Amino acid sequence: MQRTLVLVKPDGVQRGLVGEIVRRLEGRGLKLMALKMMQVNRDLAARHYAEHQGKSFYDGLLDFITSGPVVAMIWEGREAVTVVRSLMGSTDPLKAAPGTIRGDLALDLGMNLIHGSDSPARAETEMALFFSGPEIHQYDRTADRWIRE
Repeated sequence: MQRTLVLVKPDGVQRGLVGEIVRRLEGRGLKLMALKMMQVNRDLAARHYAEHQGKSFYDGLLDFITSGPVVAMIWEGREAVTVVRSLMGSTDPLKAAPGTIRGDLALDLGMNLIHGSDSPARAETEMALFFSGPEIHQYDRTADRWIRE
């Protein structure tokens, strides 16, 4: 099973969309392994967005992700990174397909509600930034036998 990090960004928290986003991820069959609401500080934001340092939009990313609380989560499932990214939709909500989180719930590139890791390797790095070992739960979910063969 693969794991990935998902963040409901400050705009999603402020708009009361955390439950809707969790519902969509659970509905697809992904398993929630960790969840917490937190305020991202500038240092964590800089480490999370390090790959964008030096780009014109970098300071705006840091300002936005630190502007209010986020909900950080780890989700597990078959091809979890790919599944989450397909549920999220295109980074630009105006290009996101209907039925995706961004396609249904967002309008602006800068306020696109959700972050999901873009690769399994990046997911490992990002999960370690936001969660420590004891915060990630291992458990048997009886519904799993109804989700996959």
